[in-house]
Amino acid sequence: MTNSLHLHILGICGTFMGGLAKIARERGHTVTGCDAQVYPPMSEQLRDLGIELHEGYDSAQLDKYRADLYVVGNAMTRGKPVIEAILDRGLPYASGPQWLSENVLRDKWVLAVAGTHGKSTTSSMLAWILEHAGLDPGFLIGGIARNFGISARDTGSRYFVIEADEYDTAFFDKRSKFVWYRPRTAILNNIEYDHADIFPDVPSIETQFHHLVRIVPSQGLLVVNGNDASLDRVIARGAWTPIQRFGEHHEWSVGAVNKDDSFEVLHEGEPAGVVRWDLMGGHNRLNALAALAAASHAGVAPALAIEALGSFEGVKRRMELRGRVSGITVYDDFAHHPTAFETTIAGLRKRAGRERIVAVFEPRSNTMKLGTMQALLASSLTGADVVFCYAKALGWEPAGALAPLGARAFVFHEIEPMVESLAAMLRPGDHVLVMSNGGFGGVHAKLLERLARARRDAA
Repeated sequence: MTNSLHLHILGICGTFMGGLAKIARERGHTVTGCDAQVYPPMSEQLRDLGIELHEGYDSAQLDKYRADLYVVGNAMTRGKPVIEAILDRGLPYASGPQWLSENVLRDKWVLAVAGTHGKSTTSSMLAWILEHAGLDPGFLIGGIARNFGISARDTGSRYFVIEADEYDTAFFDKRSKFVWYRPRTAILNNIEYDHADIFPDVPSIETQFHHLVRIVPSQGLLVVNGNDASLDRVIARGAWTPIQRFGEHHEWSVGAVNKDDSFEVLHEGEPAGVVRWDLMGGHNRLNALAALAAASHAGVAPALAIEALGSFEGVKRRMELRGRVSGITVYDDFAHHPTAFETTIAGLRKRAGRERIVAVFEPRSNTMKLGTMQALLASSLTGADVVFCYAKALGWEPAGALAPLGARAFVFHEIEPMVESLAAMLRPGDHVLVMSNGGFGGVHAKLLERLARARRDAA
């Protein structure tokens, strides 16, 4: 490829930056990167691509990797030696969203999926619908879409699906990432308070969403959750684009829901088809409605899109089955916000019935580490029968916040004792739901191995 560059990506193991790295490689660029926390599935994807990784944020890597451009992730802050050296030496740098916007998205029909919850799943659904319809979309998703086995790809298609995060862009650009994407089709799933490290309140998040609304063209489409009060306020500030709403009593809505989680889709009050799949929960039905509306804007007939959802396999770390041992089932989920805890548990409860749900969670996000959501924690976990909290290096003690759960809640500060206690109390029929937005110390594999060892010892 002409104009091939060497890009050195700082914070490359994040889902966004790792996906960007893959796209850059597919475009013929040389890519290296650094990070301080390397864990699957992104580390595996980068390894498969042959991308060389540097551990840590020291300045010496700038001599090792003399790049044409340093692409800076939003986890990078002033004070990190590599950042200070880039600034002192006057080296060229850009944010990940800026590089993507200027080099990949410029000539694409961008379908962006924004919202506090459901971005990765809805983006994956939408990409799969377009793929099923033969449109060969490019995409960048904050997780591994199981139908594709990857989080990102670049194609010759005019369509590109992107997970549109409201988190800020970089230490030098405090706007939300999604303002760089300039979508023609924008899904607004929901707004709740999150990212307490950068947003003081919900109105400040609503302002960022209105910045996104302002750049969607008049011939584009806003696909909006019609039952979300925050999004009502965002739209009330002004919208210059046609709007289709999804949710109860709106253009796209859910009809009959069956015991097997299949459900009827209603479009403008008329039956459009039945989605037959294995996903759980009302939140996923709303995600599906949003994806169907966006796909329709791109020209995919609802019947074909509904057919595609029938073969949708979900996203890694979204209610992903990790294993079964001795009748005990272990799931992995990316949930890291009280609302996500509650909806994920509720979805599993419909499937588990009266069997026990054991919720194992790590309050790891910046919002959770700040303790902002303490008051919501216990109520979000009440649907579980037993709760285990891993609180190492948390900065606040969660026992008080979990006190309303009484003897159902346990707090641990080390992984191994928690795994031992879990294994000792689990019994056949239990469903273990592990929730974290990080690697969680490999707790899933450790628990499954501990259970397997106990079964071998009892044989």
